[in-house]
Amino acid sequence: MSATLFERLGGEAGVTRLASDLLDVHLKNPVISQRYVDTDVATAKKGAAEFFITGTGGPNVYKGKDMVGTHRGMNISNDEFVAVLEDVIVALDKNAIGQREKEEVLYIFFSMKNDVVGQ
Repeated sequence: MSATLFERLGGEAGVTRLASDLLDVHLKNPVISQRYVDTDVATAKKGAAEFFITGTGGPNVYKGKDMVGTHRGMNISNDEFVAVLEDVIVALDKNAIGQREKEEVLYIFFSMKNDVVGQ
């Protein structure tokens, strides 16, 4: 049996590190950093890690809102969504994630586009 994406990303520790790094990159990205001005970064990192753990085949630890509920009323643009995808690549590269896993992670993020953009 092949390992889940969660396992291939390093399990809880690896996914948590990846989510933390991704939020750090978002905070420096001029296209989307303003979205985080009033955000409790530690809470956001914890929520992102839990969402990503669950979404990559790890234990179901996420208890937050779904993507539509999380992004409702934010009117996120396509450019902002692309900036997020670019940040994902930066975080994946920082964590030396393999090509196959990069593609799977990007697919997951891209599959949520309609739940995020324009909500």
